[in-house]
Amino acid sequence: MSPPTFEIGEQYAATMDARDPLAHFRDRFHIPVTESGEEGIYLCGHSLGLQPKSAKTYLEQELKDWAGLGVEGHFHAKNPWMPYHKLLTEQTATLVGAEPVEVVVMNSLTVNLHLMMASFYRPSPKRHKILIERGAFPSDQYALKSQIRFHNYEPSTSLIELTPREGESCIRDEDIESLIDQEGESIALILLGGVNYATGQYFNIPEITRAGHRKGCIVACDLAHAVGNVPLRLHDWGPDFAVWCSYKYLNGGPGCVAGCFVHERHSQAWDLPRYAGWWGHDERTRFEMGPDFNPMAGAEGWQLSNPPILALAPLRASMEIFSEAGMQRLREKSVLLTAYMEFLLRDKAGKYSITTPCHPERRGAQLSIRLTEGRGLCDRLLAEGVIGDWREPDTYRVAAVPLYNSFRDVYRFVQHFSAAHS
Repeated sequence: MSPPTFEIGEQYAATMDARDPLAHFRDRFHIPVTESGEEGIYLCGHSLGLQPKSAKTYLEQELKDWAGLGVEGHFHAKNPWMPYHKLLTEQTATLVGAEPVEVVVMNSLTVNLHLMMASFYRPSPKRHKILIERGAFPSDQYALKSQIRFHNYEPSTSLIELTPREGESCIRDEDIESLIDQEGESIALILLGGVNYATGQYFNIPEITRAGHRKGCIVACDLAHAVGNVPLRLHDWGPDFAVWCSYKYLNGGPGCVAGCFVHERHSQAWDLPRYAGWWGHDERTRFEMGPDFNPMAGAEGWQLSNPPILALAPLRASMEIFSEAGMQRLREKSVLLTAYMEFLLRDKAGKYSITTPCHPERRGAQLSIRLTEGRGLCDRLLAEGVIGDWREPDTYRVAAVPLYNSFRDVYRFVQHFSAAHS
């Protein structure tokens, strides 16, 4: 596919927006406004997605049923609470390319990561190492190191960090596979971010999975910055498990309930150790209140507690929009928006560099801009109604999210950025 041809000037951005078949979805979200009452430029969906306007309706329905029915809402609400989390199963499976039995919406990302490692990280004297990328999100680092110590090993000898080559920001595919080939027989678990939070690099999940499985490793993904951002086919790619949050590209709201994938080949692996809770118990006998845990098949068998209905309601609003828009169409627009932003930024060349890979297949919506002047620029842009975010020590992150960002948003951002940077 030949790269798109872009033009300089606001009229081009307006023309692209007029041609955009997804442009109307922007009206389905609340866009933050400046002090003057104008719409701001929100490019922070990689950190917290915007609120769907329909979220209020979804939430108010559950509040109404709670007020009018009390405990009977579990069975007689408009959307009964007992099976409420299942309302998200089909949509979630479609979004991540999984079978319904392989996904569940539950807990928070790091809680799900610990639950998965309780089952899948089973270190032995010969195979106890965990492979992760250097610069992974700190919570993953904390979780992995704590698991290593819990099993009486030390991160200094059991944690392997993939590092970019000297002078490079991203990790080459061939270097990942080479390290797995060299160290694989000592690696118990490979856990990489689907999209790295700092650089925006989209890892080659199917190739990493194949390389890891050839060496007998468990392979997993943290998809916090990938789900709702890039196409996923988890069932076909075959990682053993994956976890993600729902408040970034999925627009579920701050601290929203997270998601988990467990490949179907483990759906009836009753011998796997796990932490148990009553919501993971076979739903056919759950209310017999027996003393012995009998897990449900598939990802639902890792549930602990009944889900928080008021937290799931806004996520349903967003997932309905995702289903209507379609991930393939969103990805096509995303590729154009991000390439357009990169084109305009490179045209305005200054004392900054883009550390995100330039090839569309190796990135999502995010661009990470390395600055020499510190976070002052980020603060100046925020005062002008431009919302991105800063990550120490030198990176300004922005993402043009296809559900609600426009080509004019991108154009206006680059104008503000160039003026603030000069």
